Amino acid sequence: MNQLHNSMEPRVMDDDMLKLAVAEQGPREEAGQLAKQEGILFKDVLSLQLDFQNILRIDNLWQFENLRKLQLDNNIIERIEGLENLTHLVWLDLSFNNIEAIEGLDTLVNLEDLSLFNNRISKIDSLDALVKLQVLSLGNNQIGNMMNVIYLRRFKCLRTLSLSGNPISETEDYKMFICAYLPDLVYLDFRRIDDHMKEQAEAKHQYSMDELKHRENLMQARLEDEQARRAELEKHKAAFVEHLNGSFLFDSMYTEDVEGKKLSYLPGVSELLEAYKDKFVIICLNIFEYGLKQHEKRKTELDTFNECVHEAIQENQEQGKYKIAKFEEKYLLSLSTIREESEVPNIEKKIVECGEDITELFNVLMMLEMQLVEQLEETINLFERNIIDLVGLFIENVQSLMAQCRDLENHHHEKLLEISINTLEKIVKGELDEDLPDDLRAIGFQKFNSVGTSGTF
Repeated sequence: MNQLHNSMEPRVMDDDMLKLAVAEQGPREEAGQLAKQEGILFKDVLSLQLDFQNILRIDNLWQFENLRKLQLDNNIIERIEGLENLTHLVWLDLSFNNIEAIEGLDTLVNLEDLSLFNNRISKIDSLDALVKLQVLSLGNNQIGNMMNVIYLRRFKCLRTLSLSGNPISETEDYKMFICAYLPDLVYLDFRRIDDHMKEQAEAKHQYSMDELKHRENLMQARLEDEQARRAELEKHKAAFVEHLNGSFLFDSMYTEDVEGKKLSYLPGVSELLEAYKDKFVIICLNIFEYGLKQHEKRKTELDTFNECVHEAIQENQEQGKYKIAKFEEKYLLSLSTIREESEVPNIEKKIVECGEDITELFNVLMMLEMQLVEQLEETINLFERNIIDLVGLFIENVQSLMAQCRDLENHHHEKLLEISINTLEKIVKGELDEDLPDDLRAIGFQKFNSVGTSGTF
């Protein structure tokens, strides 16, 4: 079929082609005439048929944002592209083209039926986003590796699969393998899979399937752990306390402190550092727990605000609907009276009265809108004050806790200085029995001389 099109000039998917296709596939008779006169907006089109058009490239479909069904079969298309905006697409037919790779489908999260029959595809991949996929047709392609089938296990809704005409369909164990590895499949190559075939396949591949399921369970557990960890971290970031529920902050302070690591060889410094770390981590944990509590308070305040805004808007809309409904009821009576009236002066009088009613309705609706604006402004101001108070209290308390960290750090440095001076004096006097690195001893002499001349360390 593709070779037949190759003798024709490739065509471009321009506005003229799309308008013609929409017009030909639009409503007939009176509705069709009306549609031709007023024009059909591309965004209102739900189904589009562009088969046998000798199309080389998919293009200009961005306006069809509500399209549900797209038929592009029997063309000369080489790449899957230009479908990014068709997020509501449910059915896509790209069969009988020249496509070599599956791509460009990442946004089609609602796609249920995909046909890529009779193309040049050699690998099944890049379908991860199609979580609702139920029907997949890949017959008459160049898929030769049976491991491609295992990739399809992630599609829990997949019930119909076509792979006939591929090199893998010629293998001896083709049907058994697919039935074993895709146990929820109902149709294979347009034939229903019977229960006996499923039982045979399960028995034949039981060992390899058990091993595969074990690996999948481990991968799923790791994935869930990673997702939970990321979700927790995002929550901590929202509370401005990420990485404060452990020793991360303390460890990061000493990661690149080469000189500080040398001091740990001094007698008593290791114990001093450990005590400093324990107390520092306790303060970090206090900040962490306090931050989470304050985050919950801010979240509650935000939820209350959103609820108040929603209730105010809903109540205002209900009042508006009621006023409009009363007006429509009165308007229908007035319109009926005007139609029955034969005297022109009376008709004009009633039209004027109707105009006055419209003006009154307009004023009432405007008043409701102004009331809503005032109500929302008051709610926003109250919310802003509450949030400012919560944030101010949070910053004040965290600053107090951070001051404790600084005090703890100063105390640690004083103790460290005391130990260092005592140790240096022993080094100079030869009273230190512990083995110290040569460079630390050299630093000791240098520092001790410095202390002797300036009185500081």
